[in-house]
Amino acid sequence: MSQDRIGAAIVGPGNIGIDLIYKMATRAKNLELKLVCGNHDSSKGLDFARKLGFEASANSIADILLRDDIKIVFDATTAAAHTAHAPLLEKAGKFAVDLTPAAIGPYCCPAIALDDEHLAARNVNLITCGGQATIPMVKAISRVTPVRYGEIVAVIASKSAGPGTRQSIDEFTRTTAKGIVEVGGAITGKAIILLNPAEPPMNMSNTIYLMIEDFREKELQESVEEMVHAVQQYVPGYRLKIPPNYDGERLMIMVEVEGSGDYLPTYAGNLDIETCAALAVGEKVAGLMLSGHKF
Repeated sequence: MSQDRIGAAIVGPGNIGIDLIYKMATRAKNLELKLVCGNHDSSKGLDFARKLGFEASANSIADILLRDDIKIVFDATTAAAHTAHAPLLEKAGKFAVDLTPAAIGPYCCPAIALDDEHLAARNVNLITCGGQATIPMVKAISRVTPVRYGEIVAVIASKSAGPGTRQSIDEFTRTTAKGIVEVGGAITGKAIILLNPAEPPMNMSNTIYLMIEDFREKELQESVEEMVHAVQQYVPGYRLKIPPNYDGERLMIMVEVEGSGDYLPTYAGNLDIETCAALAVGEKVAGLMLSGHKF
């Protein structure tokens, strides 16, 4: 392993995994991708990894568990698969960045926090694409005024929802709703995801509805703008479409996510925000490892 980078692996070379491979190949500073793992040797994702010069394996996480040079593992499979992977990775001493809605480790939005709880758990959960897009907005409001209820509606292009996403819809709603509370700071929360079959495909659109105690317009607007800027540091296509709008009963905010256009099309902002968040978390953890932080 390079002295100035930490060895990493990706398991689950589907659309999200492939996009993460590309991002790590072109943007990673603290991470060195050592291995990409899947279940089918002729899969598109493993072929993509090999074409970029990375080692690939069809033995799922089995080969990862044997490698001492791999310290951080990005799991881009499914919630059910990560549930099986998590204890094996923990036993092998690997730090897991979970891109599925399995919700085993503490929830993490890079724009909000990566604290001692996340580091001690050695398994951080990136919630969901809808969670990454909306929970920062819930947090921006809750740090100004109490949020009694938060509801988010994430609308994504049907073409951007692969088998893994479709198989995890139930987990998406439960995990995102829980994240609205645990990370966003709302007292209660609800999440809805809609697949839009429109042609041409639309960018990911997210509407956030909040019941708040006190509408302090200037402070709320400043908090939201600050949070949008924080997210844009790792998701350049994150945009505020409708600023905090209060009708006397509820507050509404809308954000859009346009993808980076790396491996995936730009309308797949729902996938891009997950891989951007994963890389941001991985880079932070790797940087701490390089600085001598003891996990």
